[in-house]
Amino acid sequence: MNREEIISTTKRFLSEEFEVEESTILPKNNLQKTLDLDSLDYVDLVVVIEENLGFKPTADDFKSIDSFDDFYTLVEKRLA
Repeated sequence: MNREEIISTTKRFLSEEFEVEESTILPKNNLQKTLDLDSLDYVDLVVVIEENLGFKPTADDFKSIDSFDDFYTLVEKRLA
């Protein structure tokens, strides 16, 4: 999966799961604020990532994620 496919796929499932407009999911936007994530939402996030992308991110993975761009980079690395 290339970066464009990652972005398209993740925008779709994140907007559906967290009920936000795809247009608000921009590379430089803060993932936590845009998706309005609390600690329980991170559990949901892990589940939808595993269901849609086939890997289970760890708590350490999220420590380095601020923006959606950071998230896309993590996905690229994990799918490589």
